[in-house]
Amino acid sequence: MGNRFRCNEETIVGTKAGKLRGFYFDGIYTFHGIRYARAGRFLPPQPVKPWEGVKDALSYGYICPVLSYPRPSGEVATPHRFWPENENCQYLNVWTNSLRPEEKKPVLVWFHGGGFSSGSSIEQVCYEGDNLARNGDVVVVTVNHRLNVFGFLDLSDFGEQYKNSANAGIADLVASLQWVKENIAAFGGNPDNVTIFGQSGGGGKVTALGQTPEADGLFHRAVVMSGVLSDELMFSNVEPKELVLALFEELKLGPDEVEKLSHVPTRALVDAVNRAEAAFAQEGKRLNWGPKANKWYLGDPLKAGFSEHFKTIPTMVGTVLGEFDLEASVPGKEQLSAQERRAVVARKYGEEHVDQVIRLFKEAYPEKNEVYACNLDTLFRPETLKYIKKKAADLGAPVYAYQFTTEFDYDGGKLAWHCSDLPFWFGTACRIPVCQIDGVSETLERQMSMSLVNFARTGNPNTPGLPWWEPCTGEHVKTMILDRECGMRIDHEAELIPFVMKVKPEFSFDPGMFADDEEEGSAWVY
Repeated sequence: MGNRFRCNEETIVGTKAGKLRGFYFDGIYTFHGIRYARAGRFLPPQPVKPWEGVKDALSYGYICPVLSYPRPSGEVATPHRFWPENENCQYLNVWTNSLRPEEKKPVLVWFHGGGFSSGSSIEQVCYEGDNLARNGDVVVVTVNHRLNVFGFLDLSDFGEQYKNSANAGIADLVASLQWVKENIAAFGGNPDNVTIFGQSGGGGKVTALGQTPEADGLFHRAVVMSGVLSDELMFSNVEPKELVLALFEELKLGPDEVEKLSHVPTRALVDAVNRAEAAFAQEGKRLNWGPKANKWYLGDPLKAGFSEHFKTIPTMVGTVLGEFDLEASVPGKEQLSAQERRAVVARKYGEEHVDQVIRLFKEAYPEKNEVYACNLDTLFRPETLKYIKKKAADLGAPVYAYQFTTEFDYDGGKLAWHCSDLPFWFGTACRIPVCQIDGVSETLERQMSMSLVNFARTGNPNTPGLPWWEPCTGEHVKTMILDRECGMRIDHEAELIPFVMKVKPEFSFDPGMFADDEEEGSAWVY
């Protein structure tokens, strides 16, 4: 076919429900906006109804409505895309280099970030799956699903039909994997070799699926990227029934009128949620969205233990070094004297702790300027290390740990931030200007994307060009450092992280910190 564009009978596939037409370009067949399920508001997803003829899969599907309008911010670091919203948002996208069922290529299914409240499968420019499909000979799927009030409002106290409304968003993901199992062979994929991967909230969704028995057998490997979320990030002290009653009050409904909640216009419901959240904030309460443990979902594995099935799933788990330290740069730091660098670190940790922090940081990261001790992630990494040790101790399947520690030529040198690793995993760093690091980007992109592909293919991430990547044990965290020079380190943060957790300033996550009084909306920081 060459590289020319085609959108004709040669780009049509047959699925269980009917035929779909995508397009072909530059060696890749692409299908956008495939509906994988339908659902009534707050209700479980249902399979799509069969159709006659051929449906076009040429445009991205709707994304789930968000609770606050996004404001352009930080686009040079993490370029975003936005799209029309609709709560009927169960759509997915597919990239593949073959439509022959006999190919049986590994399948990678991506769950986006944004916690459990925002984001979409196309929200970041780097999420496109064409390069992974082209260079890795895999099939890539990216998924939209219900979020926030549409995906995680707990109405279980108000009717049997809502018994799992608190997990509707995760149920959508299960439905997407069921679609993959039933249909991906038509796109050249192997339904018996499916890897789920996700970052931030998407990593949390991967973990949640591991605790959802209904998903057992629908995936075979898992990758959790910056997705073991700490209580500091996910803490919520608004009781489910309390929230529902507040919504009734905002919408002038009685407590026996829950069925009317299903018919409130989308934007009116969103506005009611925002008013209720603001009222709770005035009382010093914090509202957060996420799945709820019940008979369907077993709960956070660090508290409830890993499910017996997920213990058998090979897993990759990691973080980036700076994560949510959004000011992870100190212009001119390389010109600072040792005393000046010490003073920078002392301003954060205090005079009584500064020398110990610097010593432990330099032992863990001898190649890094000690000023970066101020930017060390303490939101994801401590819980991630617990997750790694607990999963590895179960001895059911290998656990591979990584840490992305690269510095970028941005504002005098910026340490890896939340999402900065994603273009390298997807093989799309070439499309993100800030990722262009002379003599580094192409090699690191190849190393990371191919380690992901190899993990999807075999359950082992080792790839030519990387040092040998060892799995962890219950006693030792063996971490692949992904940087200008990659290498294995064993328990390199064993003293650093516990000490910093004791002496760091108290964290307070306030989305308002990203607001601008002169601009409407709020910045998206993932």
